[in-house]
Amino acid sequence: MDLTETFWDNRYKTKITGWDLGKISTPLKTYFDQLTDKNLKILIPGGGNSYEAEYLNKKGFKNVYVVDLSKTALKNVKKRVPSFPESHLVHNDFFKLSMVFDLIIEQTFFCALHPSLRSDYAKKMAELLTKNGKLVGLFFNVPLYQDHPPFGGNKKEYLGYFKPSFNIETMDKCYNSNESRKGEELFVKLIKK
Repeated sequence: MDLTETFWDNRYKTKITGWDLGKISTPLKTYFDQLTDKNLKILIPGGGNSYEAEYLNKKGFKNVYVVDLSKTALKNVKKRVPSFPESHLVHNDFFKLSMVFDLIIEQTFFCALHPSLRSDYAKKMAELLTKNGKLVGLFFNVPLYQDHPPFGGNKKEYLGYFKPSFNIETMDKCYNSNESRKGEELFVKLIKK
């Protein structure tokens, strides 16, 4: 299975991005709309075209970072949102980041990683968050594929990865998923211990 930088960049170059809604997802928009601290340092890992970063930027959040393996995806964000700081579009492997954030947003990154990396993902999230920092977003709550992304899973499996480092504030069926994902998502809000 080729999930390298070249693989992901080619997907953006050829516009084979079935996971991309073309807009911010309703659950994340709803969550962002209740945030009041515009100084939060926010990371969107595997952010791709990152409509979430665009939305936050337009709402006045100026401390938002997107990390992705695909240079093309990051260029797409900059082209669409010229005011987005170029230094906040980080071309890097998520697992090599060494910054610290108050909030990390999960939107189709977890399901793009090979399942063998899920435990490492949970540990890295804890490492990148401040004490009481939050990991908020969406996980698929269906089996999906075994041999290529998106990789699915379920709440019981996910709890095993996150309970060691996080308090589970919310990990429930998402009530306001976009139409194409209705009944397939968990909304998660995890707080670093």
